[in-house]
Amino acid sequence: MNISYYDFKNMPNQAQCSFVINEGRVMNERTVNTIKYVLYEVSHFSVEVIYNTLNDKIEGINVYQNRGAYAI
Repeated sequence: MNISYYDFKNMPNQAQCSFVINEGRVMNERTVNTIKYVLYEVSHFSVEVIYNTLNDKIEGINVYQNRGAYAI
């Protein structure tokens, strides 16, 4: 599904997380101690979801615009 960066940013946090996990494509993941960082590609931007593996909760989410990666 295609969604713009701004439409995504205007969604509530819970909806952002659900959208990324269901519609995003995993690009990379890394675990440091009990924190797991997963980078997803969504439409024309990237989203990093930060998980706490100790209590199996999402700790945060960062959204990046990828302007150069999609330039024509």
